[in-house]
Amino acid sequence: MPSALNGLTDGFGRRITYLRISVTDRCDLRCRYCMSEHMSFMPRSAILSLEEIATIADAFIARGVRKIRLTGGEPLVRRGIGQLATVIGRHLETGALDELTLTTNATRLAEEAVMLRSAGMRRVNVSLDSRDPERFRHITRTGDLAKVDAGIAAAKAAGLRVKINMVALAGLNDDEIVPMLRWCGEEGHDLTLIETMPLGQIEEDRTDRYLPLDRVRADLSDRFTLTQLSETSGGPARYWRVEELGVKLGLITPLTHNFCETCNRVRLTAEGKLYMCLGQNDRVDLRAALRDNPPEARQAALDAALDAAMIAKPLRHEFELAMKESSPAVPRHMSVTGG
Repeated sequence: MPSALNGLTDGFGRRITYLRISVTDRCDLRCRYCMSEHMSFMPRSAILSLEEIATIADAFIARGVRKIRLTGGEPLVRRGIGQLATVIGRHLETGALDELTLTTNATRLAEEAVMLRSAGMRRVNVSLDSRDPERFRHITRTGDLAKVDAGIAAAKAAGLRVKINMVALAGLNDDEIVPMLRWCGEEGHDLTLIETMPLGQIEEDRTDRYLPLDRVRADLSDRFTLTQLSETSGGPARYWRVEELGVKLGLITPLTHNFCETCNRVRLTAEGKLYMCLGQNDRVDLRAALRDNPPEARQAALDAALDAAMIAKPLRHEFELAMKESSPAVPRHMSVTGG
């Protein structure tokens, strides 16, 4: 039986140790750069059950995955998310898994923070693109910043570290980057800035909102002392310490600084499709491996599917080309693949 000893290595020699699991494509916000205002979601019958997700997570952990992130959509809208986190979190106790974490918009985090901490999580990422209530509502179309603030406060009270993820949007929130940095310094959060990516058809032109983070870093260097760090979280971010504020600043730059050569992750959608690259359509159907086989054959089918995924994993995304065209790099929205 395959194990971590013959783990997941793609055709370019990259070891896959990081799995992002989208537990739902649904979200209670409609961020302008991420989703259309009127979304069509997957039928519930197509969505993996919690038991199926746990089985797939087990298969990945047995093949050497060390970090799992639960995402969406908004993962906290999925009923039973605490049960799933607890089941996966048992691998933290055995040492088979190094980290279980979650990305959330924090609108429901106040109710779920204690549960997440009990399941073994020690930190969460909160997507937050503005500290101005009216602008936040504009970007998210429906969002209430007060709920997000309450969620962040509850996470801190529960003993969870909070990292803020901010998509940098030219002409929309670029004037808030420095205030966000200062706020993170006051609150004890780290901050990661993210370039907008051409995923899914939306009502607005992403090229108008694209803000190269190399330019942002240069501007910040005129204001603060930025010390580049050698550490990595296993993701695509590069990190600096903002010395005056005590904030660790991450930059995720799929357009200005391609990070594909060190890619160590794959993404499972809520309907069981495994995407080997965020910006490509190559995928393997893990739901079929589970549902089309009798119980005694499912493990072998899953392992065979994971082997096929490693062969199919592409070298890199093509976001740069897509940003020069009117159509997105891939038709699926970020909420489908998992944020």
